[in-house]
Amino acid sequence: MKNMNQSVSRRVKGAVFAALYVTLCLALAPFSYGAVQVRVAEALCLLPIFGREYITAITLGCFLANLLGSSTIDVIFGTLATFLACIGTYHLRHVRIKGLALPASLPPVLCNAVIVGLEISFFFMDTPATLPAVLMNMLTVGIGEVISCTVLGVAMVKLIEANPALKERFMN
Repeated sequence: MKNMNQSVSRRVKGAVFAALYVTLCLALAPFSYGAVQVRVAEALCLLPIFGREYITAITLGCFLANLLGSSTIDVIFGTLATFLACIGTYHLRHVRIKGLALPASLPPVLCNAVIVGLEISFFFMDTPATLPAVLMNMLTVGIGEVISCTVLGVAMVKLIEANPALKERFMN
């Protein structure tokens, strides 16, 4: 019975975080979509530090947010970027620099900068993609991800890890 309760609890927690991702994206829509974006919800990509189940939750949240607020192309490529980012974060979950989860913030930054930067360059520009334009799109997406993941996400992880009650909540 305890295993079933834990399974249900994890699913509910996953649904809550998927919904939180969607809510943050839609509530902050002008900042969440486009070539220059700071998608605050991407800070949640660092939650796989606390468990594998967050990979599915955050990927689902990204899928739904893109389905409701973006394009079919972004549903595919943006969701793929977030999925790969969460897997990378999960694999770096124990790596710290001066006690901070900085390495775990790199997969979301890099995956989104490359994948979403290319997506914008090839599907959403009025002119043919040139190398400078592609690099600029990657840079602008990457800067937004640094703000969301490396600044906000790492701070969120530090807050959770510093509070034993929160840490227990997120890990169970």
